[in-house]
Amino acid sequence: MHLDVPAIDLCRDVVIGRYGGRVSAGASKNEDGALVWCAVDSSWEFVAIIDAHYSAESAELLLKEIEGRFDGVTEALSQPVQSAFASLHTLILSMFTSPDFLARCSKIEGEASCLICARKEGFLWWLSIGDCVLYLLHHDLARLGQYALNQRSFYEWVGYRNTFDLDVPCYTSGVRQLGEGQNIVVMVTDGLLECGRRPFEDPAQLYKAFTKGSDLPANVEAALKKVHQERGKDSATVIAWSPYMKNYE
Repeated sequence: MHLDVPAIDLCRDVVIGRYGGRVSAGASKNEDGALVWCAVDSSWEFVAIIDAHYSAESAELLLKEIEGRFDGVTEALSQPVQSAFASLHTLILSMFTSPDFLARCSKIEGEASCLICARKEGFLWWLSIGDCVLYLLHHDLARLGQYALNQRSFYEWVGYRNTFDLDVPCYTSGVRQLGEGQNIVVMVTDGLLECGRRPFEDPAQLYKAFTKGSDLPANVEAALKKVHQERGKDSATVIAWSPYMKNYE
């Protein structure tokens, strides 16, 4: 569960940081989940980050459901970029709206925020349910005060309480072009944001933390250690990678 001590792992160029919270602040469990798939030739990454509530059952169900669509995800992301994200979007929505999946959601305890992101070539696609956050950190965007690609949406979940049970399901999705040169993509659960004096709720401070030097694993670890110093009780998960883009024009 990585209580008190963060754990840093790598999936090719993707950094996975996990922290269960500070025991002396009341932390006793880690209900976050994450999944990372990377193409062997580095042509794409597919990442899901999950923040479960009340139990880990919703995170386990979501991970199992996504894992069962591995072939579909790889097939979608093997298409030309012009059609890859449309195919991926259709696949993920078909998963969330499947009658079998919805029936299983109704039988579990708790629900989860879920953020799914994929990169192919110079573009990012994402679909967000709930309050996990996706940041695109690039110096040209930072000069203009742009950091996050999605907005935290509260009271929006997948699980026993489920946005896909509504007459009109609520979620956000989008596609964004990466900037020329170095980009840093960061996905976080709310445990990174809601701790102590909440230093990372200021996206400018988060930008400084993750763009310091060139050692991204060290930056992820330092951010999670900061959560520990701030006596973070909630689990915090960070996934980050730094695609470098040439000028496509």
